[in-house]
Amino acid sequence: MADGITLHILGDYGPFSRMGKSIGYQVTIGQSSYLIDCGAPLFQQIGGHGLKVIKGLIITHCHDDHKRWFTDLALFNMYAPDFPNRVYLLTSEDVHDELVRASAPALDKSLSNDSKTIIDIPYDEYVDYQVLGPRARYRIVSMDEGNGKTSLFVADREGNVLGPDRAKIVLNYKTKRPRLLFRDPHYGEWIEPESFYPFSSPVFYEENCNTLKDEEGFTIEALKAPVWHGITGIGIKIRTDSETLVFSSDTAHNKELWKQLYEEKRTQRLPIARKEFESSSILHGDINHFIERIWSEDRYSDAVNAFQDAIVIHDISFGNSVVHTNYEALSETTLNRNSVILTHSPDRITSEWVLCNAEKTFMIKGNTFSEVVGDRVYPMNADVYHKEAGRYYVGYKNEHGRYVVYEKSGLLRIAEEEELVGPALGRPLYRIDLYEDISGKYFPKIDRSDCQYLERKDGRVEMIEFYDEGSRGKIVEDHRHRLPLSSPHRL
Repeated sequence: MADGITLHILGDYGPFSRMGKSIGYQVTIGQSSYLIDCGAPLFQQIGGHGLKVIKGLIITHCHDDHKRWFTDLALFNMYAPDFPNRVYLLTSEDVHDELVRASAPALDKSLSNDSKTIIDIPYDEYVDYQVLGPRARYRIVSMDEGNGKTSLFVADREGNVLGPDRAKIVLNYKTKRPRLLFRDPHYGEWIEPESFYPFSSPVFYEENCNTLKDEEGFTIEALKAPVWHGITGIGIKIRTDSETLVFSSDTAHNKELWKQLYEEKRTQRLPIARKEFESSSILHGDINHFIERIWSEDRYSDAVNAFQDAIVIHDISFGNSVVHTNYEALSETTLNRNSVILTHSPDRITSEWVLCNAEKTFMIKGNTFSEVVGDRVYPMNADVYHKEAGRYYVGYKNEHGRYVVYEKSGLLRIAEEEELVGPALGRPLYRIDLYEDISGKYFPKIDRSDCQYLERKDGRVEMIEFYDEGSRGKIVEDHRHRLPLSSPHRL
C-alpha cells in the first residue's frame, strides 16, 4: 500500500462566500485519486486532462456548494473526446435519489448527433453509480393500481407492502414530498427512519455496508450517524492500514444537542383522531406532529465515536448557524483540536484550530497531518490561523508582537494595537507576529495600501511598492523555515 494519504484542497468556502471556491477535495493514495464533493471549480483547478486520472466522484449531499459541478462533469464525460463516457459516482442511496431529481433538467434531454432532433437520454448513460452505505430495507414506492392510477406504498425490498401499524407516508401540504413514518419495534414509537437510525442498525438497513475496496488496498465507507444537516447527507471515512481520514460534511456537531435528540420523548400533536391515525397509510401535514423521537440511542453512540483515531475535515461557522458547527461551540463537540482541519469557513475567521485554504495540500501519515510545500513537508504549528479578504495568515506568539488576539463570546479577533482598540473586541489573550501564507510560504503581514506581495510564475515572491509614476519590486525571503518547528498535529 502507498505511504500516506495526500489531500488537496480544491475549495473550502461555504455557499455565500465572495471567494467563489465552494467545497471540493482531491484525495490521492498511491495511483488512486478520488474527488470528495464537486462544488469547487474543477475545470479551472484540475482541468480536463487532470480529470482523466480521477477514479471516482463522491458526493456527501445536494447543497449546491457541494455538488455544483456535477451535471457539468457528467456532460463533459459524455461529450469530451478520449474520455470515459460516464462519471463513476459513489454516494448513499438517499443522496443518489436526490441527485437524480436535481440533475434531470440538465441531463435528460439533448440534441441528436445531427442536431436535428431533441432526444431523451436516461440518467444511467451519464452516470455509473455505486452505492456507499447499506441499502434501506423499506422504501416508499409507487405502484400501478390499474386504470392508469398509481398510489404510494411502503414496501420492503421484495415488494411486500407494510401495513399502517408499521409504516405510514406523510405528505406535507407545502412541499408535496412524501416522507416515511415508521414504528420502531424497540421503542414502540413513531419515528422518521432516515434520521432515527444509524447505518449500523439492522432494523432498517441491510447488513451489507457497501464499502468500496480500492485496488490500492484502502477502503471508502459512508458515515451517517454524526451528520445532522437537515437535508439528506453522509460523511466519508477513508482507511488505509495506517491512516483514517474522515470528512464529516456539513453538520451541527454538538454533544448536548445530540443527547437531547435521542433522550427527548415528544408528544404527538395529531391533527386527526387517534383511531384514524392508527388506521391510515397516508397522512397529510407536518411529519414533526407525528414523530415521537428524533434519534435512537444507537445513532447517538455511533455519532460520538465516529471520529476516534481519525484525522477529520470538519465544517465550521459562527453566529448561531443552525445547520453547521459553530466555532464558539467546538469545545462541546467530540473533536480533538490536534486532529482536525476546519473547512467551510466564513470569509473572515480567526481560529486556534487549523484552517483549510484552497490549493493547500496536506499529507496524512499515521495519526499526524502536515502541509506539503514543493518538496518539503511542514507541521501546521502556528498558534492562530486567520482568513480575510481571500488571504490566509498564520500567527505565532511573541510577547513583543505587533498584533493582539482577542476573545469575545468564544470568537477570536486580531487587531494591531491593543491600546487603540479598547474593550470592543473583547478580552486580550496574547500578542503574535502575523505572516501572510502565500502557497505555503510565510511573509510578514503588510498593512500598507501602497505595498503588496506578488507570487511569480517561478514560485518566488516579490514585495511590490506602488508609486505615482509606477511600481518597484524585490524578491523577499520565506520565513517559514525560521519559525518554531514543533511536532506535527497528532492525535
